[in-house]
Amino acid sequence: MTLTVSQDFNFKSPIEKVWLALTDANTLAKWVMANDFKPVVGHKFQFRNEQWNLIIDSEVLEMEEPYKLTYTWVGGGINTTVTWTLKHEEGTTYLHFEQTGFEKEDQAFNGAKFGWARMGEDLKKVLEEM
Repeated sequence: MTLTVSQDFNFKSPIEKVWLALTDANTLAKWVMANDFKPVVGHKFQFRNEQWNLIIDSEVLEMEEPYKLTYTWVGGGINTTVTWTLKHEEGTTYLHFEQTGFEKEDQAFNGAKFGWARMGEDLKKVLEEM
């Protein structure tokens, strides 16, 4: 059995703006980590955080602009998959996040829960500045 970190966010921003924050490397770096992401299925990229001496190896698995983005998240002792799902209703963009594949409820799992919640708040600030 594997465990999943799941979070829901909503923003008073157009879906295209939220999609851009998920898929533009420069914008993504403002709320996740430095990266060389490209929104192309099969593209291999890395998230990098020198302060934590952390490198996350990733590959874009699925992309359905502007509704779904899935990529691998391998590093720091974990091999997981991240999926972002977006929908827009009545002026609000709903963003659902899942990171699947955790083997146990350990430091990596709890760190992901805390980290993505914090990054969601950072994303909100980034969207307000865009």
